[in-house]
Amino acid sequence: MTTPRAAPPSAPPPVLPAVPALYETEIAHARVAPVRHALRHRTYMWLVDLDDPPVPPRPLRPLARFDPADHFDGDAPTLRAGLDACLAAHGVRRADGRVLMLAHARVFGHVFNPLTLYWCHDRAGRPVCVVAEVHNTYGGRHTYLLHPDAQGRAETAKDFYVSPFLDVAGTYRMRLPLPGDRLDLTVQLRDTDGTRPLTATVRGTRRPARTGTLLAAALRHPWSTAAVSLGIRRHGIRLWLKGLRVRPRTAPAPAPQEGTS
Repeated sequence: MTTPRAAPPSAPPPVLPAVPALYETEIAHARVAPVRHALRHRTYMWLVDLDDPPVPPRPLRPLARFDPADHFDGDAPTLRAGLDACLAAHGVRRADGRVLMLAHARVFGHVFNPLTLYWCHDRAGRPVCVVAEVHNTYGGRHTYLLHPDAQGRAETAKDFYVSPFLDVAGTYRMRLPLPGDRLDLTVQLRDTDGTRPLTATVRGTRRPARTGTLLAAALRHPWSTAAVSLGIRRHGIRLWLKGLRVRPRTAPAPAPQEGTS
């Protein structure tokens, strides 16, 4: 079992952002091979303390629920327990400090998180690791354990089937700085031949997690998580019409994950 990596003792701990917070976001995907295709989607995401996820007033609870069943294996009693089991599976002791999670909440009984991020810290507030949890539209879930550098950059081999038009091959290069007033994430796929077929970005602006802010976001982006699922399928049809064909799934069969019950 490995020991979590932390910043040197002399390094001052970072100032962690206040949570919960909402981020008005624009998600963009740009494909350059084998065909060019770009998409942009506006939505909103939450940054929350994993040990203290927000519970809106009762009339607004259908707009934001954080359910442990929607993450990791789906069978942990709490989000923190799910993360601890994930870290143990990666051979890492639990992060004993704050963990900040960036994710979509369940909205009107539906949730789909293509990417959930967990920034893990030790008791002194120093970064330990980042867990990137990926869901695909086939019901699969997968986690990547990352140790970003001071600029939030990390690299990991792709070993999970996501897009039906891309093989399970290549390397992800990521830039995942902890969100502050701005959210600025990048995930780029680099193929084994050196090409960069896909780049995804998430940009956003922080908003206070107040009742009025949540209502405004929900009105601008009705049933936001369902819109994410539908948008993925719509663009998949467009890519198919452009001539792309589905690649066989070489990864193990996934487990159910969307959590729509």
